[in-house]
Amino acid sequence: MAKPIKPLARPPLLHVSVQESLRSYIEDNNLAAGAALPPETFLAQQLGVGRNSVREAIKALESVGILETRRGIGVFVKEFSFAPLLDNLAYGLQPSLRDVEELQEIRRVLETGLIDRTIEMIGEEDIAELRNVADRMRQRAERGESFAEEDQQFHQLLFRCQNNKMLSTLIDIFWSAFYKASGIANLTNPNPLATWRDHHEIAEAVAARDVEAARRRLGEHYSGIRRVIAMNRPEEGVEPVQQ
Repeated sequence: MAKPIKPLARPPLLHVSVQESLRSYIEDNNLAAGAALPPETFLAQQLGVGRNSVREAIKALESVGILETRRGIGVFVKEFSFAPLLDNLAYGLQPSLRDVEELQEIRRVLETGLIDRTIEMIGEEDIAELRNVADRMRQRAERGESFAEEDQQFHQLLFRCQNNKMLSTLIDIFWSAFYKASGIANLTNPNPLATWRDHHEIAEAVAARDVEAARRRLGEHYSGIRRVIAMNRPEEGVEPVQQ
C-alpha cells in the first residue's frame, strides 16, 4: 500500500523572512547601537518586497529591542537591553505560580552560588548600606507596609561589589519578573517581620565574612518565599477568587 504524500511545510510569513534578512544585515555589517538602517524604500527594493512587509518587520524587531524608530529621522540599531525579555517573561509567567516558583529557584541558585565572591570583595560602605536598607524594611514591616523597593535594592547591593554588569542585570530580571508575575507584594504574608529578619541575618553574615552562614540564610529566605507562594496557591480543582 502506497504511503500518503506528506504535506508541504508552510513557508514563513513574508515579514518574518524580512526580519531575518534585517538581522543578518545588522550582523554582517557589524552595526553598533545608534547605527542607521537604510530607508524603508531602499530596503524594500533590495529585498524585492513591498514597504508594508519591511514596516511590519521593523515593528517586530522594535518589539524585541533590536531596532528603534525615531520619528522623522529614520530607523536605528538599538542599544541592547533586557527590558523586552523581562516584560515577556513576566507576562508569560502570570497564569502559573508553579512557573514563578521555578523562576525563584533559579534566582536562589544564582545568589547562593555567588555569595562567596561577594564576601571576598564587599567593602564596609556597601555593608553599611545593606544594614540601612534592611532597617528600612523592618520599619515598613512594623507599619504593615510593602517593602518591595527595599527588597530589590538589598539584592542589588548584595552583588554590586562584583562589578559584573551581566550578573546585576540577571538578578534584576529574575527579581522583577518574579514580582510582576507572582504579585507577591499582594500575596498574604503572615509574618513580614520574618522576611525582614531574613535580610537582616543575611547582611550580618556578610558583615561577619561568614560564607556558610550567608549561604544558609539566603537559602532560608527563599524557603520562606516558597511557603508564601504555596500558601497562596489555589487548591487543585478550585477556581481562584476573582479580585
